[in-house]
Amino acid sequence: MTDTTHETPASILIIDDHPLLRRGVTQLLELEDDLVLAGETGEPAEGVRLARELDPDLVLLDLNMPGMNGIETLKRLRDDGFAGRIVIFTVSDNEEDVVDALQAGADGYLLKDMDPDEMVRQLRQATLGRMVISESLTALLAEALRHQRSKPAAPDIHSLTQREREILGELAAGLSNKMIARKLDITEGTVKVHVKHLLKKLNLRSRVEAAVWAVQEGLDR
Repeated sequence: MTDTTHETPASILIIDDHPLLRRGVTQLLELEDDLVLAGETGEPAEGVRLARELDPDLVLLDLNMPGMNGIETLKRLRDDGFAGRIVIFTVSDNEEDVVDALQAGADGYLLKDMDPDEMVRQLRQATLGRMVISESLTALLAEALRHQRSKPAAPDIHSLTQREREILGELAAGLSNKMIARKLDITEGTVKVHVKHLLKKLNLRSRVEAAVWAVQEGLDR
């Protein structure tokens, strides 16, 4: 059974160049017992430094910022070794932005016009290890990945081992490597190896593509 609450509050760092937005999200978090603000900044470079210093559970990251944009900030965070969750929070529902963010290592993509209660619910899911995508973007993402898949060989589920199929099912459910490892009682390193192998066998480039394909094929339990 998947946990739905944290034993300790999950910490969130906001990187967004709009002060009003940061204040609004901060006020939302103050109403929740299981989510807490770790810090906030409008400067991407400062955000990278704060992520290193504060080690939050989740970074809520704007996409369009002056100087260093959200994708560049995301890559900098990952290159810097940040292992927490990173969720893009933006006004852009552009297909290319969504795909670029997820392929660069984002754990979610949420639109700023969402209902506050829904946003809190999605942030909670993200901190629990699930991938979160605004509902209106799901069909767009699936279509984008279909168009991008240029290799002639279609993914074949029969090429996978039983363990790889199990892991693919958990990917489709949105679980992180850490949560898959815990659920299947194997190491996180072993999960990473299996994910690498199943992506190669399926001719897919990322765990996001694998998850979307698995959902389309009805493999999400």
